[in-house]
Amino acid sequence: MLLSILSWLLALLLLAVLGVACLVLATLWIAAKARRLVPPVGKFVDIDGNRIHYVDVGEGRPVVFLHGLGAQLHHFRHTLFGHFGPGYRLVALDRPGSGYSVRANGATGRLPEQAALVRRFIEKLGLERPLVVGHSLGGAITLALAVDHPDAISGIALLAPLTHLEPGMSKKVGALYIRSRLWRWIMAYTLAIPTSLRYARPTMEFVFAPQTFPANYMVEGGGWLGLRPRHFHATSSDIVAVEQDLGRIERRYGEIAMPAGILFGTADRVIDIRIHGEPMLGRIEGLDFEPVDGIGHMPQFIEPRRVIDFIERIAGRAFASPQPHDNFNEPTG
Repeated sequence: MLLSILSWLLALLLLAVLGVACLVLATLWIAAKARRLVPPVGKFVDIDGNRIHYVDVGEGRPVVFLHGLGAQLHHFRHTLFGHFGPGYRLVALDRPGSGYSVRANGATGRLPEQAALVRRFIEKLGLERPLVVGHSLGGAITLALAVDHPDAISGIALLAPLTHLEPGMSKKVGALYIRSRLWRWIMAYTLAIPTSLRYARPTMEFVFAPQTFPANYMVEGGGWLGLRPRHFHATSSDIVAVEQDLGRIERRYGEIAMPAGILFGTADRVIDIRIHGEPMLGRIEGLDFEPVDGIGHMPQFIEPRRVIDFIERIAGRAFASPQPHDNFNEPTG
């Protein structure tokens, strides 16, 4: 009897090992396909142990773009960069861990940490007090940059920004909320990526709702890059960081004394304008607040011309006065 039980236990163990091995192999296969379909398109720069992938086009006033949760620089490069007029130097980066940027060993993804890295990135590229455009979670990091490093930038333009800590936020994001760093890695290399691929379409339908997500989003919009284990780990880390840091940052919005604007879709189902947009009125002096009727969470894909007009309007205010040591640096590597 004992021998029979041991045999069954061994069989179950072998099945479990085989199951995990299949998940790991599936994850690596999906990640390799993602790299093949969406290869790097820009340059790399090393900053404090982080390897940052970025694109840098044009000449003139610098504008830096910070993407949202689980996204990457294609959310701006693909949608906006080809439609700006002359006179701008447009720089978009993959935030550490996202896209092709690699997060430094020991980095936490905390919002002040990411804001400090953006400042170092600005300094490394020799950008003279840029306007910073932040979408979604990138908006929260932009706000952290504005309160912690106001001397580094000229203004902020926020697209559907995450601005307030919501009760129950961890439940809202579901399986992405993983506090344990070790458990994040385990999930990233086993269940997370095959599951994400299976539910990619309904996920994108929710994110873009009420509009339809573009047919070329997974390749041209970089969607495939989210289906890699390091990207999942970074996304989960970012969510935990929001819970730790956003409350402190939002208490300091009144300190922001630079040109600032918010463009927000009234039909956004991911980040509610009533929670994250309208409460900002009166929090930042002179805030340019532009609600867009019927638009969801991805205005740069749905209304690129309107988004560009909004950014250029804020840029006009941000760059209206001569900047200290004003210069238009050529793109550098």
